[in-house]
Amino acid sequence: MTTLIKQVKIADKLSPFNGLIKDILIEDHKIVSITDHFSGKADAIIQSEELIVSPGFVDPFVHFCDPGLEHRENLHSGAEAAQQGGYTTVFTVPNTLPVVDTKSQVTYIKQNSQSLPINVLPIGAISKKTEGKDLAEMIDMFNNGAVAFSDGLYPVQSTLLFLKALQYVKAFDGVAIQMPIDKSLGSLGLMNEGILSTKLGLPGIPAIAEELIISRDIELLRYTQSKLHITSVSTAKGIAMIAAAKKEGLHITCSVTPYHLFYNEEDLGNYDTLLKVFPPLRTKLDQAALLTAVQDGTVDCISSHHMPQDWDGKTIEFENAKAGIASIETSYAAVSHLLPSLSEQSVAALFGANARKIFNLPDASIQEGADAELTIFSNKQTTCLSLKDSKSKSANSPFWDKKLNGKIIGTYVKGKASINN
Repeated sequence: MTTLIKQVKIADKLSPFNGLIKDILIEDHKIVSITDHFSGKADAIIQSEELIVSPGFVDPFVHFCDPGLEHRENLHSGAEAAQQGGYTTVFTVPNTLPVVDTKSQVTYIKQNSQSLPINVLPIGAISKKTEGKDLAEMIDMFNNGAVAFSDGLYPVQSTLLFLKALQYVKAFDGVAIQMPIDKSLGSLGLMNEGILSTKLGLPGIPAIAEELIISRDIELLRYTQSKLHITSVSTAKGIAMIAAAKKEGLHITCSVTPYHLFYNEEDLGNYDTLLKVFPPLRTKLDQAALLTAVQDGTVDCISSHHMPQDWDGKTIEFENAKAGIASIETSYAAVSHLLPSLSEQSVAALFGANARKIFNLPDASIQEGADAELTIFSNKQTTCLSLKDSKSKSANSPFWDKKLNGKIIGTYVKGKASINN
C-alpha cells in the first residue's frame, strides 16, 4: 500500500528537507521517496492547499479513564479522539481503577494499545495507589514500558517522597512529571482566588498554591540533579520560576494546556461548568504571560490535559461539577487560532519534537528510509468541531461549534493514513 502526500511543506528541524515543499511517498511503514514532484502512481493521494507535515504530535498528559472508568472514555475512544486531534503518540495518566502503579498495570496498557490506531504509552505512578505515602515500583514499571512517572491528578505533596522519586528516576534517566498544586492551600477551592471569586461567592485556589510547589520542586531538582517536567503551569510567577531554573541549567521542562491559553477567570462569570478545570483558569495577566512563554520558547510542550467527564459530572451546580475538559481534538486549532504567528517549526516542536526529546522517545524525522509517523495540518484552514463529529465518549468541551483558525488534516501512523473530514 503506497500513500502520496502531494506538495506539502515539511516542518522538521532534523530533516534535510525542513521548510521545503515536497511530494512524500510512503509505503506501508516507511517513507520511501521525498521529491519535488513524484511522477509515479500511488494507491492513495493526500492533497489540499497549503498543507504542512511534521513528525507526529505527542501529548504527554491525557486521561483515557481505562481501566475502571470506561463510561467516560476508554483506550479505543481516547485513541480515536487523539488521532482526530493530530496526535500519533499520547501518555496516559495513572489515575485509573486500579491505579497504574505496578508492572502488570503497565502491561495492561501496553498490550491493549497494540491494536489502537496510535501509540498509547502509560505513565507509571510515583506512589502506591497515588496516595503519596510510599514509592511505587518504578524500576519494574520502567522496564515494562512506563514512559515517565507521576501521580497525575494527585500531585505529590510529601517533600521527602518527591525527593526520593527524583533520585529514583535518575537511576534510569527517567523523568518525573508534577502538576503543581499545594493541596493544603487549594483543596477546597473552585476557581482562581481573587476579586472575581469573591464577587461570584466561590472559594478560591490562590496562585501561591501552584508557585510553592514549583519553588519546592525546583529546589529538590537542584539537589538531586534529576529530570523534572512541570505540567499545566497556569501562573505568571510559576512560568517565570521555570524560566529562571532553565537559565541556571537545571533539567526542567514544562507544558501548558490550550484552555489556559484560550480562557481566563473572567470567562467563568456565568458559572460555566465546562470551564471548571484544575488547576483553575487564572487572571488575564497570567494568561498573557503563558502566551508569551509559548512564543519565546520557555514552554516546551502543549498538552491537552484531556479530561473526559460524563454528562452528570458537568450538568450540575458549579460547586459540585467535576473539573476537566475533553480537549484533545481541538488542541492544535485552539493554539493556532490564538497564535497565528507561530512558525511551522515552532508548532512541530511544541506539539511533538520537544516531548520526544524530553521523554527519550525515538525521533520521527521526515527523511527517506525513516519510519512514517506524521501529522498533517494547515494554519490556513479552519476547524469547527461539533459534538456529533467528536470521537470522544465525553462531551465536556467549551470548544464545540467554535470556529478556530487552524486544522488537523490527518495523520499517518502504524502504516495507515487517517484523514479528517
